[in-house]
Amino acid sequence: MSTNPSVPRHVAVVMDGNGRWARRRFMPRVYGHKQGVDALVRAVNAFADRGVEYLTVFAFSSENWKRPNDEVSGLMGLVLVAVAKYLAKMAGDGVRVRIVGDRSKVSNKLRDAWAHAESSTAQNSRINLTVAFNYGGRWDMVQACRRAIEDGVAPQQVDEALLARYMALSFAPDPDLFIRTGGEMRISNFMLWQSAYAEFFFTERLWPDFDETDIDAALQAYRQRDRRFGGIPAEEPVLQPG
Repeated sequence: MSTNPSVPRHVAVVMDGNGRWARRRFMPRVYGHKQGVDALVRAVNAFADRGVEYLTVFAFSSENWKRPNDEVSGLMGLVLVAVAKYLAKMAGDGVRVRIVGDRSKVSNKLRDAWAHAESSTAQNSRINLTVAFNYGGRWDMVQACRRAIEDGVAPQQVDEALLARYMALSFAPDPDLFIRTGGEMRISNFMLWQSAYAEFFFTERLWPDFDETDIDAALQAYRQRDRRFGGIPAEEPVLQPG
C-alpha cells in the first residue's frame, strides 16, 4: 500500500563536510567539527518544531579511527565539551539523548558522560536524538547476531523481526528519510539494516552550513516521494488474471 505522510517520523543524517568547511576557512579540521556540533543543536530543535519524532545522526564511524590521531583525540574531547555545554539546554528543550555504537574502545570518562546524558534526559519526549558514535552498520548486524546467540536463540527461530529486536536502534522505527550533507552520494556503512526503505536526500551543503532552509527542502522532497515499500505505484492498475 502506498503511503506518503507529510512529515517523516524518523530522520537519519550523515553530517558530512565539517573538515572541508574548516579547510576553506584555513582553520584546523577540529574547528569545523565544533561548528558541526552547533549545527546539530540547531537542527535538533528545527526537526522537532516540524514534528519529527526521531533524529539519528552519524557522529563517528567505526572507520573514523583511521583518521589522524590529533583529529580523533580532538573529536573525543569535543564530545565531552559538547555534553558539558549543551546537555542542560537540550534537556530543557525536551530532547531525549541516546548513544549507540561500540563503547568498548572509548574512555571511561566518555562512557560516563554518555551515561549521564542518557539518564538525565530519559523522561523527555519532544524528540528522540540518537548519536551514532563508533558505529557501523555491519558492526550492528554482527553484534545483533552475537547477542541472539548469547541468548540461546535457535537458528530456526531467527527471522527479520527477531533480529531487529537485537539491533542497536531497536527502540526506534526505521528511518523514513535519510539525509547526507557535503555532496557525497553514499551511505558509508550507516544504518544498513534500518534504511532498507528509507527515502534518500543528498545535498551539496556542508554540515556546519545546514540550516532550516535545507531542512525544509529535504522535507519537501520527502513529501513528493511515493513510498511503496516494494508495492506497485498507486496510479498503476492491477492486472486481473483471465
